[in-house]
Amino acid sequence: MQLHWTIQAFDELSPRCLYAILQLRNEVFVVEQNCAYQDADNKDLKSLHLAGWDQEKLVAYARIIPPGISYDEASIGRVVSSPAYRGTGAGKELMNRAIEHCCSTFNCSSIKIGAQLYLRNFYGSLGFIPCSEEYLEDGIPHIEMLFKK
Repeated sequence: MQLHWTIQAFDELSPRCLYAILQLRNEVFVVEQNCAYQDADNKDLKSLHLAGWDQEKLVAYARIIPPGISYDEASIGRVVSSPAYRGTGAGKELMNRAIEHCCSTFNCSSIKIGAQLYLRNFYGSLGFIPCSEEYLEDGIPHIEMLFKK
């Protein structure tokens, strides 16, 4: 499967693209994970938005957050893959691209994420190591993880 990748600042997103992003985040984080939370947290406005597309369908998405917003380090958040495309490698490609963009855009040597605990091994396979105790965020177990270049 060959995806088309875009990376845009918030003000560059078309209404259709923004709608697709919000729809996918809602489908997975709110409906699938049964979690009511405040998705619009003002971080989108300052972030870059990495999206993987199969034709017109948004398959994978992450926001790349500058240092000083979520953590002292740059961060990657709202990492999501469409349920229909899981197991295709889209999530791994998404994260590899997000790490690359994060490091090159912010000229950083480390990236911190707040990972859902069940994805600890996935992020570990990409070079992230746990750097906190487990904690609950919106009722879901999480752990902070750090990537060092």
